[in-house]
Amino acid sequence: MGKLDPDVTAWYSILSATWGISQVSPQRGWKKTVVPVGQLHQAKHTLHYAQRFEERDVGSPGKENTCNSSGSTETVLHKANGCAYKSLGMSNLTRLSEFILLGLSSRPEDQKPLFALFLVIYLVTLMGNLLIILAICSDPQLQNPMYFFLSILSFADICYTTVIIPRMLVNFLSETKTISYAECLAQIDFFLVFGNMDGYLLAAMAIDRYMAICNPFHYVTVMTHRCCVLLLTFFIAFCYLHSLLHVLLVNQLTFCASNVIHHFFCDIYPVLKLACSSTAVNEVVAMTEGLASVMAPFVCIVISYLRILIAVLNTPSAAGKRKAFSTCSSHLTVVTLFYGSISYVYFQPLSSYTFKNRIATIIYTVLTPMLNPFIYSLRNKDMKRGLEKLLSRNKSQMDRLSTAKANRTLGP
Repeated sequence: MGKLDPDVTAWYSILSATWGISQVSPQRGWKKTVVPVGQLHQAKHTLHYAQRFEERDVGSPGKENTCNSSGSTETVLHKANGCAYKSLGMSNLTRLSEFILLGLSSRPEDQKPLFALFLVIYLVTLMGNLLIILAICSDPQLQNPMYFFLSILSFADICYTTVIIPRMLVNFLSETKTISYAECLAQIDFFLVFGNMDGYLLAAMAIDRYMAICNPFHYVTVMTHRCCVLLLTFFIAFCYLHSLLHVLLVNQLTFCASNVIHHFFCDIYPVLKLACSSTAVNEVVAMTEGLASVMAPFVCIVISYLRILIAVLNTPSAAGKRKAFSTCSSHLTVVTLFYGSISYVYFQPLSSYTFKNRIATIIYTVLTPMLNPFIYSLRNKDMKRGLEKLLSRNKSQMDRLSTAKANRTLGP
């Protein structure tokens, strides 16, 4: 075995200090101590490459060795992986087989509590949105454009959270926290489709409220069922094409260094930060086409509610004002939660993406879909009545079934 390069020795020392690996050396290998889940898995791979690295002829005379040990501990794994790949002649690697999702916390003691928390959130989201859909479909008085779009929004929220939370739950109980390359791209694709769908459905609901309050005589002729279906078809087609564009651009990138995603799911910005090739095109598209696709429904919402506000202020009846504000307040609450968190996360340069963005992402990916049913049912009298009818109908059916079962049991 040849002499170990001093920079590789430095990497062994840094990995030992940073990730809790003890007795690391090319002769002794590594020995596991208490190490954060996921980080140990990545460190083992890095050490494996580094041990093979010492057996090769590293560096060339007169050529600067860029695999030095400088930098903060936050970038240690990224640099270590890059050096290991380059040392094995793998700098032209274009496809990783898998990524590692670090999640919200790497401490082993946090995994089960987080699993329980997000499992409860997911179940509440499913039940709440399913109740909204069933209430709207079963109540003839809720068969209008506003509640048609609300039922589709609830369905999109179910799909939206299903794209993210089940994978999170698996990773909370997994030691490796890996996700395949294909699954990562699929998660980006569906996340963008349903995420953008939410924005456009909120815009459609705002336009519906504008027509109902500001142009009540034209409302029935304009907001027909056919018009609603055409709008929904356009939203689905546009969101799919928007998502496909970004996924194809990500698929063209070269990933040859770290495969550790500092996030709890495959989002565009964290994945772009791992690319070895230039991400200039991706960033330009994200800040132009991506920004336009997000801002278009937001502008529609703002204009619609400004017109509604002007119309309401000109209404002489106090009861009419209260009814208009009651109708719009729940929708405005959802819009504020959704667009407030999105603007904080995405309307900034790629280099500014930090841990705080992960926390803000939870608001619109996890909390907003869970809160939507409560916001719409608690602040909307029609939805309250529809849910009460649904629950009372189910209760009466259960009573009839139990009575029939009791009669069969007591029969001759």
